[in-house]
Amino acid sequence: MCELFSISCNKKIQINQYLKEFYKHCELHPHGWGLAIMHEDHSVTIKKQPIKATESQQLKEILSHPIKTKCAAAHIRLATLGNKSNCNCHPFKALDEKNTTWTLIHNGTIFNYPKLNKYKTQQKGVTDSERILLYIIDNINTHKEDEYFQILNTIIPQLSKGNKLNIILCNKNIMYVHTNCSKGLNYLKTDKGIIFSTQKLDKNPEWKQLPINTLYMIKNGEIIQKGKPHENEYHISDENIKFMLQKVTPDLRDGIIRNFNIKNPEKYLN
Repeated sequence: MCELFSISCNKKIQINQYLKEFYKHCELHPHGWGLAIMHEDHSVTIKKQPIKATESQQLKEILSHPIKTKCAAAHIRLATLGNKSNCNCHPFKALDEKNTTWTLIHNGTIFNYPKLNKYKTQQKGVTDSERILLYIIDNINTHKEDEYFQILNTIIPQLSKGNKLNIILCNKNIMYVHTNCSKGLNYLKTDKGIIFSTQKLDKNPEWKQLPINTLYMIKNGEIIQKGKPHENEYHISDENIKFMLQKVTPDLRDGIIRNFNIKNPEKYLN
């Protein structure tokens, strides 16, 4: 449905080549692109547009200059829920009560999690991904920073039950990564840090699949904490397909049918 990219390093590195390769995948994910750069003062710069990445003059201009950072996240979107608009493009960001910025990218769909519904009146767009971010911030607001991993390691397994939750969450120089899908995320460990991507971005044989159903906490390119594995692996069901095809507008439906290789889509539309 979407593709994710992120990088966490122990020093600033230039990431243009990784980003250029990542954004080439937009032919199957044409409904938006986004890029978040995390700075050392903990501020975040986000650029995004609801158009195909390869057709964006803004992105072309951004990538024409060296991008050096220790932490970044990028996204290309295939819209399933939510129309093509800037406020529905990833990354999303929001402030917690300590006035620190949280940034989120998500690949998946939340089919059933009623606790997110209250955020429909608070969010700027209409995606379930933005509601996930607001829900997480509400849950960590009353806790100290050294408790965040424990809170997230409780919330994310709950969110993943029956839902597709490939997610990358950033706060200051900390990154949290989770997938509950087979082949949901790949990672490449180097001497400078760690790169995550839905698809491998080069021919380096060291790319590996990220183990599923486990939350990882990363700082300065190193995994510093790993959660207890849960059992909520996601497998798409006929009910999920029906939910998506009936929710989206006709102009977005064809993309979902192609992306998921859905046979006889008519049976889900009756």
